[in-house]
Amino acid sequence: MFDGYFPAKLALALKACSMSRGRLAAELGVDKSVVSRWLNGANAPSGHNLSNLTAMVAARFEGFTMLDWESDLAGFAAKLGVDKPSNGRSASREGVAPPPGWLPPSVMEEVLATTKARGWAYEGFWRSTRISNEAPGRFVHDQILMRQEANGLIGFRLGVVDMRFEGWSLPIQTQIFSIGADPGTGVFIFSIFNAVLRHRADVLDGLTLTLTRNAGGTPVAAACLVERTGMLSGERAADDARYEASISQNPLAPEGSIPDAVRAHLFRDVGPAAFARGGDALLMMAFAQSMSRGPLSEARPAAWPAANSA
Repeated sequence: MFDGYFPAKLALALKACSMSRGRLAAELGVDKSVVSRWLNGANAPSGHNLSNLTAMVAARFEGFTMLDWESDLAGFAAKLGVDKPSNGRSASREGVAPPPGWLPPSVMEEVLATTKARGWAYEGFWRSTRISNEAPGRFVHDQILMRQEANGLIGFRLGVVDMRFEGWSLPIQTQIFSIGADPGTGVFIFSIFNAVLRHRADVLDGLTLTLTRNAGGTPVAAACLVERTGMLSGERAADDARYEASISQNPLAPEGSIPDAVRAHLFRDVGPAAFARGGDALLMMAFAQSMSRGPLSEARPAAWPAANSA
């Protein structure tokens, strides 16, 4: 019954019925915060509430039934006579949320609360530095766009060569957990980065896990550093265009361009031999040795949200 598009369908239903979330809550006899959690994907309606919600829509749109919630987004919009939200390939994700139950409700609520309070600190354009999967000893740069979406989560896009990952970044406590996939190949990418607890984030470090591009799709993990390259303009189309332009660059870092401190931080000797010498047996990115930080200057950029200037 429920999929990642349910929040978008509910938003369309509210639009078609010219109804606010507060009025919907009143009609269904639930708290307004409950409707908000349905809209951001943190929870799904119970069977009782979904039945009442369906009846409310059916009273305004003859023939609407419970089965219509299972339609794809375009079919659902057509049923209600409204336009499907679409601003291009990535913009269609604005109303899409992970399916209810994807994470324990308490965890999702903490993620949403953290994103609401600190999501602005991670929005922007980023460039990664990591060991190349295909050119031994060389480093590559991925281009990344991060921004808060309508569902209350931080969406990200990551491009390198012909891979175009899209997914979600979930800040919680002292880390940012991310999961995404390339629509063309189905290859996933996972990452855990050390967060910045105050100020805007300008540098983050952590670990990534994905597959190599060979026929077998070998799992590969790497230490990774990402650095801010710009702020969002506030114009979605312009930001998308800037991201698309950035991924046309050659991702292979020029020889000698990686600072020694960054090279040592990312190119680590781990395993049994390193452990025998007092080093690490496993690839780790300890928070205590993290390079994650905010701006080196205390000057507040003009693009910072005024609400976060304190």
